[in-house]
Amino acid sequence: MSIEISNESGMEVSEEDLLDVARFVIARMDVHPAAELSMVLVDSDTMADLHMRWMDLPGPTDVMSFPMDELEPGGRPDAPEPGPAMLGDIVLCPPFAAEQAEKAGHAVAHELALLTVHGMLHLLGYDHAEPDEEKEMFALQNQLLTEWYEELRLAEEQARLAERDRSLLGKAGFVDTPES
Repeated sequence: MSIEISNESGMEVSEEDLLDVARFVIARMDVHPAAELSMVLVDSDTMADLHMRWMDLPGPTDVMSFPMDELEPGGRPDAPEPGPAMLGDIVLCPPFAAEQAEKAGHAVAHELALLTVHGMLHLLGYDHAEPDEEKEMFALQNQLLTEWYEELRLAEEQARLAERDRSLLGKAGFVDTPES
């Protein structure tokens, strides 16, 4: 998996979290693991320019997706064998996301994770122009985000238990522990 992130937004953002959630979606949606993705984080003025240029809508927005290859979960049925491809570009606007997060009463990191999932689904052909499409896309978006958070929680719990075990085994003399 090749994911390039360029933060040109002027805001400090956890690029590692964005990489992690993007990788999670790619794995869950059965996209070839060698697929390529580009993520660019921009300021509000840049996003407003892109929004006007590509959508003919004034002002900034939270996320825009620019698909490259036509990919579908599980690969295309007419393809002889799924292979690596360029998914496309996701453009996020952290300043806009920060405003949305404040209004929604949650952390900016959560908003950016949600927007990353949203952008990834657009790259995979999902849309929300029609009510049925919106229902399907947002349900999948929420499911993926919930599963990602659960995976993070389990990883943190395993790390905590491993540290506890290491400490207990060290106290019992079964493993060497650094002296304090």
